[in-house]
Amino acid sequence: MTAATTNGDRTIQFREALREAMTEEMRQDERIFLLGEEVAEYNGAYKVSQGMLDEFGPNRIIDSPISENGFAGLGIAAAMYGLRPIIEFMSWSFSLVAADQILNNAPKMLYMSGGQWGCPIVFRGNDGAGGQLGSTHSWCVEALFANVPGLKIAIPSDPYDAKGLLKTAIRDEDPVFFLESERMLSDKGHVPEEEYTVPFGKAALRREGSDCTLVSFGRPVHFCQEACDILEGDGITCDLLDMRTVRPLDSESIVESLKKTNRIVVVDQSWPFASVASEVISQVCEKAFDWLDAPPKRVNSDDVPAPYAKNLEAAFLPHAEKIVTTVRSIVR
Repeated sequence: MTAATTNGDRTIQFREALREAMTEEMRQDERIFLLGEEVAEYNGAYKVSQGMLDEFGPNRIIDSPISENGFAGLGIAAAMYGLRPIIEFMSWSFSLVAADQILNNAPKMLYMSGGQWGCPIVFRGNDGAGGQLGSTHSWCVEALFANVPGLKIAIPSDPYDAKGLLKTAIRDEDPVFFLESERMLSDKGHVPEEEYTVPFGKAALRREGSDCTLVSFGRPVHFCQEACDILEGDGITCDLLDMRTVRPLDSESIVESLKKTNRIVVVDQSWPFASVASEVISQVCEKAFDWLDAPPKRVNSDDVPAPYAKNLEAAFLPHAEKIVTTVRSIVR
């Protein structure tokens, strides 16, 4: 179990951390290019690639048509031929259009070619409810895609991890799905200027406590922080584990924490049925059942399509009140 380090006092936005990761890696490796809708002329839909066209030119910062299956497939072919593409989906909701390419081709290429062709490609973009975007533009895809062997899934919760995890993803030899949150792109955090990476499969301990283990990743980590503040007023303290990646999953850190707290709540913005939270709880029951003093619980988004109305969308997500209620139910 490792705690995230934030050397230095430089503070930048989440989107700037993503940009730095791509820019630094592209300066070191001419095989890397960025492809997606509006990434060049308009600096990306969310300004993540701002200024990159000026530095790297149109052969490496490439605007694509509105055809996710087309440019995802192009990226996979480029990766097979020795390049290292970064493919930006304006929203992971739109990745469903490219499901055959990203799920049926990229993760299986190394296996089906008998190790002759890998697919070192990064697919990145905004995941989950982005703020009144409606049901079809608010997909949280990690539970759906994590079922597929041969790929990795990284979900950062702060600018430090956004940069460190993305650099690791770009260097990885396997397909990596990098899930960001539109709601966090303007978040600021400490990001050191010196070179660093964040390893896959190593959770960060965000808070320490003795009464319950909270397990989360991505934006819900912030909901957990809010819940921890409320629970401390009741005299309840929690270990808060930020998983950083869900494939690979750092189950060892979860078990280590559970041995101390004997209770666990998993907070996940996926829908509850067959969610990442469900998998975490299954592994806990298999590996650490004797350490449980209460039933493991999960807090997910409600089992309905994402609402459009602002108040309903907020209620739909795994917010602090839901987490507090669930922790209290197993601690008291």
